[in-house]
Amino acid sequence: MNDLYEATHENVHLAVLDGTEALYVEKLSGRRAMPVRTRRGGRLPLHATAVGKVLLAYAPESLFRATVEAGLDRYTAHTIIAPGHLRRALAEIRRTGIAYAREELTVGTLSVASAVLDPDGGPVAALSVTLRSGRGDLRRLGPAVHTAAISVSRELQERALLARDRSDRAPVVAAGPGGPAGGS
Repeated sequence: MNDLYEATHENVHLAVLDGTEALYVEKLSGRRAMPVRTRRGGRLPLHATAVGKVLLAYAPESLFRATVEAGLDRYTAHTIIAPGHLRRALAEIRRTGIAYAREELTVGTLSVASAVLDPDGGPVAALSVTLRSGRGDLRRLGPAVHTAAISVSRELQERALLARDRSDRAPVVAAGPGGPAGGS
């Protein structure tokens, strides 16, 4: 997150899935960054945010159905509210690994996000950069956000491998009278 912030000096977010919403767990922003509606602990809709669309793209079909059944509220004229259009957008996200939100939640903001994956390839979070419309080229920013998310994913994989390696080397304690499996 710090690397993305230093490279862009824009809003950088980390969000996780919480029910049918994106829960923002971290946010970095500076004086130059555009004020946005996000805050740590805040929740925003999946269908109208880049982080939400990434999380929804990798979620089970049942979450897509629940999100559609709850209603795809319109926040701006650019918000995706048609289930078929949203489904196509999610397929593109799965294909490229990158999600875009162009003035879908707030007029004047653009956002690009990518998934942070666990060692099994499942999404655990979404990383994004949000900026003012006209301030940057999302198509050029997308690969940077995707690379940062891949780096975080690799770090998670390395930590999981180290934890497995440590547990494989843990000493085995023999159970016997008065031992861990015995009683006193």
